[in-house]
Amino acid sequence: MPLNKYIAHCGLCSRRKAVDFIKDGKVTVNGQTVTEPATKVTAKDVVTLQDKKINLTKNLVYILLNKPKGFITTTDDPEGRKTVMDLIKGATEDERVYPVGRLDRNTSGLLLLTNDGELAQTLAHPKHNIKKIYQVELDKPLTKGDFEKIIAGLTLEDGVALVDALGYVDPKDKKQIGIEIHSGKNRIVRRIFEHLSYSVEKLDRVMYAGLTKKTLNRGQWRHLSEKEVILLKHFKK
Repeated sequence: MPLNKYIAHCGLCSRRKAVDFIKDGKVTVNGQTVTEPATKVTAKDVVTLQDKKINLTKNLVYILLNKPKGFITTTDDPEGRKTVMDLIKGATEDERVYPVGRLDRNTSGLLLLTNDGELAQTLAHPKHNIKKIYQVELDKPLTKGDFEKIIAGLTLEDGVALVDALGYVDPKDKKQIGIEIHSGKNRIVRRIFEHLSYSVEKLDRVMYAGLTKKTLNRGQWRHLSEKEVILLKHFKK
């Protein structure tokens, strides 16, 4: 298989990130530095990344976490802050998983962690239109006029922000909003409302790629079922 795909299948990173490692001269095959990501390799080849031998991952792991506020979505933090990895200690034996995409520190909700680099790249890629649903609590009621502006598509500093669906969670409390979106742009939900002078008091991702928080309390995690993994793989097609 291509070298960048091989590295992704070792559970270390996405294929895209593997390309960067290869082009930066950090990968060797059978003792020779290789800078072409499409170089074909097999399981018999000795591949190193940053001077460490890597092996194809035999046991793919898929973990769904209901992230609380206050945790950084990263595998480690130089400042010593709490990360999502602190929440899933004991979830794997030797497999090293990493988050698919990210939720900012003050956002709670569903986060997928896996060592399936190919799937992680697919889910994170904009062209696959992976749907996410968020529940938002604003500092004031969302007006009908602003509701319609969001539905029509707001022009932000990095382009038009399109939403797939928008609704009031409770017709009697118009500060509680449900929003469905497939954009992967950074802080997109917060920026949509901030653009219209609202402050987002709470932001919770309640659905990601067909996965929901059912039976998963805040701070808890679980392994995906075989059926759920198959459904996720379906997004790749």
